[in-house]
Amino acid sequence: MDKNLMAILEKRAARTIENLAKNNMPGFYVKTREQAVEKVAELMKEGELVAVGGSMTLFETGIIEHLRSGRYSFLDRYIEGLSSAQKEEIYRKSFLADTYLTSTNAITEAGELYNVDGTGNRVAAMIYGPKSVIVVAGINKIVRDINEAVERVRRIAAPANCTRLDTGTPCIKTGYCVNCRSEGRICCSYTVLGYQRQKDRIKVIIVGEDLGY
Repeated sequence: MDKNLMAILEKRAARTIENLAKNNMPGFYVKTREQAVEKVAELMKEGELVAVGGSMTLFETGIIEHLRSGRYSFLDRYIEGLSSAQKEEIYRKSFLADTYLTSTNAITEAGELYNVDGTGNRVAAMIYGPKSVIVVAGINKIVRDINEAVERVRRIAAPANCTRLDTGTPCIKTGYCVNCRSEGRICCSYTVLGYQRQKDRIKVIIVGEDLGY
């Protein structure tokens, strides 16, 4: 990325991290995906029970590979050949995890996390259950406010994820959300995480790269 553009984006990240802290969610900035893995390792202890939400970012950064290293007791929802019942069991056990890792659909400069879920297991675990939540997001996920976060999901995150998952929803053809009532709809639960009463439970790592949707 052009160094001048990155300089501006890093200032935006700094403002966002400052406001995340005001909302009792400590934020960290790292320049690369490799540094993101290092920061995740710093925030966790070996032997912890660990779970993850659905996230392309965790794959792109190499965090999923790190969790599979044997250092942790990893509830791996991505094991090939898992049945629907087995995945559901992992989702339920995830609420008892020491650490839950996920990304987010958008981070506002005011320090809010905006997410839209289909099943709801990801946003539910972010809100309650796991002792610690680590959110990893590319710098491309930062938006000005909630209105811009909503548009980001409708025009980028939702259509891209529906295309990846081959849901058969209209947004695959249109390229943007049409608020469908399709069986494959993944936009079912909408959440905004603002000021947190449980200080430091949610931690946010912003990576200076474009990652995920």
